[in-house]
Order: sequence, then structure tokens, then C-alpha cells
Amino acid sequence: MNRLATLTQRWSLLSFSLFLTLSTVLSSCSGRRSDGSLTIFGVVYLLLAVAAVISLFKQDWSLGKKLLWGAIIWFFPFGGSIIYFLFSGRK
Repeated sequence: MNRLATLTQRWSLLSFSLFLTLSTVLSSCSGRRSDGSLTIFGVVYLLLAVAAVISLFKQDWSLGKKLLWGAIIWFFPFGGSIIYFLFSGRK
């Protein structure tokens, strides 16, 4: 049983580092073209961010927890929304 616990801890650390790397790579890409129109990544980010913020407002959490998740969504453009949906413990 102890071996299973260490395996799940490694898996969560591996998945978190993968999402952090993916977030860094995707957020460094511009979401706009030179003419100002959105790219497909910009549209996907916009949809994820709006869905995350709407979901965040619907939660019955304290103000501090909402502010913390809102900062994660804001400061990690693409990965913040994904991290929110995977690890926030929403109802």
C-alpha cells in the first residue's frame, strides 16, 4: 500500500510539471496575429478563461480562496484555467 501512495504522489507531481511546462510554452505564444485578429490558441484561451471565471464566481468559497484562484487564472494565461479545472476541487 505504501508503494501505491508514493506512485500516486509521483504521478501528481509529474502531471503538475507537465501542465506547468505546457502552460509556459503556450502562454509564450501570441494569441493574436499581426493584424490584431485572434489565432486558434487565442480563441481556445478566451473560452477556457471565461468558463473558469464563470465557474469561479459560482463557487461558494471564501473571498480569499476565490481571489487566489482568480490570480492563478489571470497570471498563468493558458495553464491557469486548466489547473483550475483539474485541481480546484469544484462541486
